[in-house]
Amino acid sequence: MESPSSVHVCLKSSERLSLALSRLGITTDVHDGYGLALVSVWVGLVVWCDGESFWWLSGWDDRRERAVYAWHSALEPERTANRVAHLRKARPIPEGIW
Repeated sequence: MESPSSVHVCLKSSERLSLALSRLGITTDVHDGYGLALVSVWVGLVVWCDGESFWWLSGWDDRRERAVYAWHSALEPERTANRVAHLRKARPIPEGIW
């Protein structure tokens, strides 16, 4: 079972990331539970946080037929926001969503 302090750290880190993304014009939602926090950025783009690192799906490796994840230190939410914002802007809304 996770300690209250670990939940607090990952939630605070995710809230800082959300704030940094909002400064870049990106609206997000933050959710927490089970020792992790999630920042919902866009269709198919969610950033997870365990208090030490942020990580997110950054692409697909066709050769290996598996997902590729990127990560960044949870101590640098602004730099993480810049990386995530770049990826967000490169992903249009998939057809059939709206």
